[in-house]
Amino acid sequence: MSPKKIREFYSRLAQANPEPATELAYKTPYQLLVAVVLSAQATDKGVNRATGPLFKAHPTPQAIAALGVEKLMDYIQTIGLYKTKAKNVIALTNILLEQHGGKVPHDREALEALPGVGRKTANVVLNIVFGEPTIAVDTHIFRIGNRTGLAPGKDVREVEDKLVKVTPKEFGLHAHHWLILHGRYVCKARTPECWRCTVADLCAHRPQTAAP
Repeated sequence: MSPKKIREFYSRLAQANPEPATELAYKTPYQLLVAVVLSAQATDKGVNRATGPLFKAHPTPQAIAALGVEKLMDYIQTIGLYKTKAKNVIALTNILLEQHGGKVPHDREALEALPGVGRKTANVVLNIVFGEPTIAVDTHIFRIGNRTGLAPGKDVREVEDKLVKVTPKEFGLHAHHWLILHGRYVCKARTPECWRCTVADLCAHRPQTAAP
């Protein structure tokens, strides 16, 4: 996709949704970090159903650390891989309390050193909490990068690096959410809804799906 098309691509997504936001429910940076860790191989809606009662009763890292693994499992047992995730959440929470004063660090290396936190999760936190123009490539963004021709790549890191390189600076902050939401609701995996896509004429995907 040419630079001119890429700018137009983002311009249209921005016009349709000027202030995109994560669909994960949270009130503090710590709660966001926990929610993102829990969201691996799970839906945001499913995570929100579990974290709603959890964060209401135990809103702080101190409170969740006091819960312990077994009691945390009771709150998140509807989420896939909940046993491993509960262990990771308690472990990362203890590290935050012991090494970072209970605060989420504004540092990629420190974030990725936390149990259950990989590059994608760190990118989400750096973007939403600290306003960095990072792009966390999930299945939706990986699909869009390849399907549209925006940033084709063999793996998520290649797609991420290409997106960071080709995305105009003024769209950097929100690119992550525009692409995720577009992939979640329009450019779907099995049947992309090309007939209602605002960037269909810029997209390399052929043949495009017609209206049902």
